[in-house]
Amino acid sequence: MKKLKILVVCGTGIATSTVVSRKLEEKLSERGYEVETRQCKASEVESNLEGIDIIVATTPVPENLGVPVVRTLAFLTGVGEDEAIEEVISKIGGDVQK
Repeated sequence: MKKLKILVVCGTGIATSTVVSRKLEEKLSERGYEVETRQCKASEVESNLEGIDIIVATTPVPENLGVPVVRTLAFLTGVGEDEAIEEVISKIGGDVQK
């Protein structure tokens, strides 16, 4: 089974991305996914793409990075978390198995 590798991006790559990383790990593991997260600030995205399956960002990131991007504040506000998880799962499609 391939581990789902998520790059979590926020403005500074510290507090916000830590909260989002933990929520993603929790919610996706509840659905049977093995998850590994890496955190960075928005200006570091392009240098952190190696091996990444998807980006989850709380701030704008460059377009056309070669991996799917989900931009959401759901994991910070608590509103729409399940929908955001569904978006992550739909964007990774069959690339990563449970």
